[in-house]
Amino acid sequence: MARNNKKVVPEARQALDNMKFEIASQLGVNLKPGYNGDLTAKEAGYIGGYMVKRMIEQAERQLSGR
Repeated sequence: MARNNKKVVPEARQALDNMKFEIASQLGVNLKPGYNGDLTAKEAGYIGGYMVKRMIEQAERQLSGR
């Protein structure tokens, strides 16, 4: 299966990484730079889900002009 993880805005990579580590910390998940193969699928899903939730909230705020 081919994966396409190419960033649309490569400059956003650091901001996304920062968000990922911040959310992991808030959820109590021990995330470290590099390989995190010891995470459960549930933990990884929580982090990704909260990242999407936060990005949607940010986009809604921008669209509403707040």
